[in-house]
Amino acid sequence: MASALSERLSRIVKEMRGQARITEGNVADMLREVRMALLEADVALPVVRDFIARVKEKALGQEVIGSLSPGQALVSIVNRELAATMGEGVSDINLAAQPPAVILMAGLQGAGKTTTTAKLAKHLIEKRKKKVLTVSGDVYRPAAIEQLKTVTAQAGAEWFPSTPEQKPVDIARAAIDYARKHYFDVLLVDTAGRLAIDEALMREIQELHAVLNPVETLFVVDAMQGQDAINTAKAFSEALPLTGIILTKLDGDSRGGAALSVRSVTGVPIKFAGVSEKIDGLEVFDAERHAGRILGMGDILALVEQVTAGVDMAAAQKLAAKVKSGEGFDLNDFLDQIRQMKQMGGLSSLMDKLPSAMTAKAGQVDMDRAEKDIKRKEGIICSMTLRERSRPELIKATRKRRIAAGAGVQVQEVNRLLKEFEQMQGMMKKMKGGGLMKMMKRMGGMKGMPKMPGMG
Repeated sequence: MASALSERLSRIVKEMRGQARITEGNVADMLREVRMALLEADVALPVVRDFIARVKEKALGQEVIGSLSPGQALVSIVNRELAATMGEGVSDINLAAQPPAVILMAGLQGAGKTTTTAKLAKHLIEKRKKKVLTVSGDVYRPAAIEQLKTVTAQAGAEWFPSTPEQKPVDIARAAIDYARKHYFDVLLVDTAGRLAIDEALMREIQELHAVLNPVETLFVVDAMQGQDAINTAKAFSEALPLTGIILTKLDGDSRGGAALSVRSVTGVPIKFAGVSEKIDGLEVFDAERHAGRILGMGDILALVEQVTAGVDMAAAQKLAAKVKSGEGFDLNDFLDQIRQMKQMGGLSSLMDKLPSAMTAKAGQVDMDRAEKDIKRKEGIICSMTLRERSRPELIKATRKRRIAAGAGVQVQEVNRLLKEFEQMQGMMKKMKGGGLMKMMKRMGGMKGMPKMPGMG
């Protein structure tokens, strides 16, 4: 996520923290570095100028000069102004309208509008408990309508059929009529995009807006577009009364300038961010938390939310009760732990939300390899019989060869998994007698801790 910008700014932040005294000279040096980092990340020049002026004014004020740790105070100002550039806090979606609340999705082709429409549908179903209908007004792009049908089904929403022979305005009228008659709370309208801005596209979307009278008009923009995203945002905000922005591909290795520019250019808040290609990979955008990520401070809150959402609490309690009763920890339980890790979005998704100082220490870990390792371990356990999973001591040489062949791996891989399992089993046995706290103290900085699945 905006890795080049994050790397550069977190390095500057580290240097700033160490400053014992703040002078005009070192503030000027720091701002020069920040300015270069932002310009390289494709942040619009007027946005950079405004940001630097605000930071400079506050950095040379009493808040920093009189501070006991001026370096920390300076970091705090940069963080605050970065958040202010992207918007204040969270701006939620507005559904205060006579049902169906219509949401119009606008943007260029390739920005991820269709997938984002389905992601938003899933978000509204799960987080806002709404009955959602989607419809495609894209009659130009081959398979656009079918694509929306497929992703809408994955999201658990209902799809309204349309054909390339119809006019987008007629599709919109029919969809809104259907939504009213069938008591839908929300109608999401996916629109056509072009590879570049043109008059026909703008005229069509303005006509759609007039017919639909949407409660939200969301501009979907690719975070990896850089300077182009700013020009597109300008054109759409001049043509339509935009109410919010959705940034897609924020998980990509982008320069990150779009996130810092589009809000200033359009004057409307960033409401959501696409953080993965999965159908649930849409987050409510929080400017303060995103600023923390860009500065390499991580987003621990988002990490906690992701872990909590991914953990099956009933299964966790069942395992805790099993361990406490002395039944023991078997390979079925180990498989459950591996699957929980996958459900949380995998290692790379979790690592992305950790502060850069922590991820730097873990930088030696090849994430792709670790993810593959998790899948391999799952495959090995799935190649065992139920009896072998319940009684791992039965797994001797002949069985190991059969399991390895079934999972398509070498026997050494099976041995390695069994060794990791034994370590985990030993740890669980110590927990049984209430020795968890003693064990944690003995670990002292995680030493001797068994490897997490996929980290070895």
